[in-house]
Amino acid sequence: MTVIRQDDVIDSVADALQYISYYHPKDFIQAMNAAYEREENPAARDAIAQILINSRMCATGHRPICQDTGIVTVFVHVGMDVRWDAEMSLDDMVNEGVRRAYLLPDNILRASVLADPDGKRQNTRDNTPAIIHHKLVPGNTVEIHVAAKGGGSEAKSKFAMLNPSDSVVDWVLEQIPKMGAGWCPPGMLGIGIGGTAEKAMQLAKESLLEPIDIQELKARGATTRSEELRLELFDKVNQTGIGAQGLGGLTTVLDIKVLDYPTHAANKPVAIIPNCAATRHVHFTLDGSGAAELPAPSLDDWPDITWEAGEGVKRVNLDTVTAEEIQSWVPGDTLLLSGKLLTGRDAAHKRMVDMLGRGESLPVDLKGRFIYYVGPVDPIGNEAVGPAGPTTATRMDKFTRTMLEQTGLAGMIGKAERGPVAIEAIRDHKAAYLMAVGGAAYLVAQAIKRSRVVAFEDLGMEAIYEFDVEDMPVTVAVDAGGNSVHQSGPAKWRDIIAQQG
Repeated sequence: MTVIRQDDVIDSVADALQYISYYHPKDFIQAMNAAYEREENPAARDAIAQILINSRMCATGHRPICQDTGIVTVFVHVGMDVRWDAEMSLDDMVNEGVRRAYLLPDNILRASVLADPDGKRQNTRDNTPAIIHHKLVPGNTVEIHVAAKGGGSEAKSKFAMLNPSDSVVDWVLEQIPKMGAGWCPPGMLGIGIGGTAEKAMQLAKESLLEPIDIQELKARGATTRSEELRLELFDKVNQTGIGAQGLGGLTTVLDIKVLDYPTHAANKPVAIIPNCAATRHVHFTLDGSGAAELPAPSLDDWPDITWEAGEGVKRVNLDTVTAEEIQSWVPGDTLLLSGKLLTGRDAAHKRMVDMLGRGESLPVDLKGRFIYYVGPVDPIGNEAVGPAGPTTATRMDKFTRTMLEQTGLAGMIGKAERGPVAIEAIRDHKAAYLMAVGGAAYLVAQAIKRSRVVAFEDLGMEAIYEFDVEDMPVTVAVDAGGNSVHQSGPAKWRDIIAQQG
């Protein structure tokens, strides 16, 4: 009979979370490189290049692929013949592994989990607790799948209780535009069908643990209804032209996964959960011989890609930028930013707007400044800041008009599209919204030369920082006239794909 030791579970979970923080799965790298090689939209191709370069840098430097190091989800399959040499519960073992991983001094991972979700939302400081699913199965081993899921992609999850006669394909295609680009495409879509509401969601999440193999499926052909759905949806989602980072292009998804389960005759539960460009998961088996061994991949698995700004790049001094200069930018322009840049995301924006509502002065002057929507990872060694990629900008939409009207803010930087409310405010105040690439956090951080907290230190990673940046690459996403590249880009490429069809 196999005996599984408590420390082996803890150490294996901790090692796995560190491992996936800086190593993409090989199948993801291969699929992303294939998308890079066939992409025809220069802006999308540039975004994919940044993601691949960032991935290689993280694999080399053992630093997080994304500043959002995720909420941890663990699937544990326990063999019924296993015995435990443990004093802790299985959940406590897993959570102790999470705690040790996220607090490891050599590679600190950002703590993003908040307790009291509809109350104080106090950070637990160690990213516990994890979301843990258990299953008892025949056998004498323990199989564990560990995944770290970013909040931006998780926020785009969808669920519906369809009528039995409704089309799953039609519903999925209806949801894709609503999801926008906040889930950082290209990535994967996990779809769960059947069971009950909670079962469909679990199936969708679990499907994302499977390797990318859509091209192999295309070559051999579908043998089940779920495989038929995968092939049909893969083609039709990519025909939307949304493209990398929502900029328009040939590849929106790298794969579609579908898992199903028997359901009630009156129901058809369907769930979608996307995996972003920071796809992070690993699987290991404990057989009583010790902690899991996770072999480091070869750097030869990564393509040798370099990033260059290109000929039409505009260099911008954030310390001297003028309203006239901002109004000269057009959607799709590539800018290299240098100078002093403020940061602030959800909690900081809410606090600032509340202070303005009470007639209080803000602790930092925003007039003529740009604010970067980011919650960085803590630095290690000589770093000015840890990985510091953008967070989803639409969460700040409801604050945008107040910030522009009452502070003199000149512009914002984030990831993905802005909604109508924010675009109208940007147009009315002749401001600008710039987009950094989601999934390239470590690459972006190389442009940050100094960092200091200037307000709201109690908010941790959501505090307001001031960064000194040098040649930070961004794309003009919404110009001073309210024109959005996230509207024009996908529309253009949807037409191109249709004509190529």
